This record gives sequence, structure tokens and C-alpha cells, in this order.
Amino acid sequence: MEEFIRPFPALTPAQRYHLDVFGYVVIENTLTADEVGLQLEAMQRLKKELLAAGPDAFVRGCRLSANRLHHCHFAHILETDPAIYDYLTHPRLVGLAEELVGGTVRLEESEAVINSRDPEADAERRYGFHRGTRPDVGTYTENGLYHCTFVKTLTNLTELGPEDGGTVCIVGSHKIKAPREEIIGCAVEDPALIHQVVAPAGSTLLFGEALIHATGHIRSDRERVIVIGGYTPTMFQAWNGQEPSAEFLEASVQQRHRALISGSDKWQWQQRHRTLGTPLA
Repeated sequence: MEEFIRPFPALTPAQRYHLDVFGYVVIENTLTADEVGLQLEAMQRLKKELLAAGPDAFVRGCRLSANRLHHCHFAHILETDPAIYDYLTHPRLVGLAEELVGGTVRLEESEAVINSRDPEADAERRYGFHRGTRPDVGTYTENGLYHCTFVKTLTNLTELGPEDGGTVCIVGSHKIKAPREEIIGCAVEDPALIHQVVAPAGSTLLFGEALIHATGHIRSDRERVIVIGGYTPTMFQAWNGQEPSAEFLEASVQQRHRALISGSDKWQWQQRHRTLGTPLA
């Protein structure tokens, strides 16, 4: 069987330090232009198919969990297209997730968003800040470095300039055990605490779900397309409705990816932790 080789460490010491301090790091150009093009085409085809299928319809296991004129949220994109599968099993991206988790991972969810500027939206509206876990509940420290057991790789398939609605986050919130609304209140009082992703197409935002984050406000006329992989330790469950189908596991999942996609390693979780100074693999 061909081995599934991932880089470790997947971050430079400076990238790792940035991740620990702010709760996120952006790695530019993790995907090639060809990879970006294939995934962008796959997402546009999927959007067209789902909209044609009607409300509550599924297309190859995927559904629109939000379907508004200017915002489409896709749940469980794993089974929809080979290009999307390649993204979710990309060795470098899985390596990024494993570094932040602190060991081997399983795919916990796969999602995407296609959105554009809503001309009727209030320009001064607040962000929809949220988090998927909390400090200490879903985080731990090893070798002096921060780890999270619920991690996202969020890759923009379109360029994100300052007006293009890149993801925003409240820096440092991944380590602060105060109530979420109080942290959000601090960020509203001091907007310098809110960072926004600005990056070329094919760049990846890596963060743990203890970080408070939200979709940015689009002020340009460009469409924003992102694909998202969620990863956890192997013994965790997939998000509701995100387990791969038996048919997909049998027919489409390569043997070297089976544990990653299905979570079949369960409690045979292999921990792996770096030190800050360990150089990039």
C-alpha cells in the first residue's frame, strides 16, 4: 500500500509563533494555480447543480445548509468531485492540521462558501462571531506550544483583498477563558483586535476552533469562494451529517486515505509534537 506522507513540522518556526500568539496563521499559495482552477470549477458546477435540484436536495451527499441570493453554504463537499477530494487529502494541508492538533487526524467535516456583496445589507452590521470549542475544553499545551482538537484549513479559491470579505478573527481569543460576548465586546471597542484575511487565491488560513471568528463583510463586486476542511484527533466523531457514505468509502477512497476519511484508527491516535525551533520539514 502506498504510504500517505505528510510534512512535519508543516510550519516554519515564525509561522508557528504567529499561530500561537494570534490563534491563526495564513500560508500563502499552498495550492498551485492549476489546483485552484480545478476546485473553483468543481464548486461552480456544484452550486449550479444544487440550485437546479431545489430546496433540501442532495447532490452526491452535499446539501446547501444556507441558500440565500448572496450567500451559499455547502455542507459535506467531500463526495462531490475528485478535485475536492484532493484538497481534503492534500498532504501539506493535512500536515498543517496535524501540527495544530498534535497528532494524526481524521476528517471531521468538509464545507464551502460562495458569497458576494449584498447591496441591501447594512454596511455597519456586526460580524457573526462564533467558535466551535473553548479554551481548555478543546485546547492543550505541549512543549510550550498551543494545540487544538478541532482544526480548520480554510482555503480561498478567489483573491482576497481588503474589500473582499476575507475571514475575520479576534486575535488571542483562542486562549482567553472569558465569556465569548465579553471578548466580542472588547473587539468592538478596539477594532485593532479584529484581523482580516487578505491573501492571493490558493492561500490557506489555519486555525483552531477555539478562536472566535466570522465571515468578513464584502464591499467589492468580486465573488468570494472558499473550501474548508475540518480535522480532529482520530477518536473523535464527524460533525452531524458529515460521515462519508459506505458507498464512497468502498468505491472512491484510496487505501492510504482510509483512516483519514473514515476515522477508522479511532483510539490508535498517534501524538506528535514539535518544539518552536524545529525547522520546516
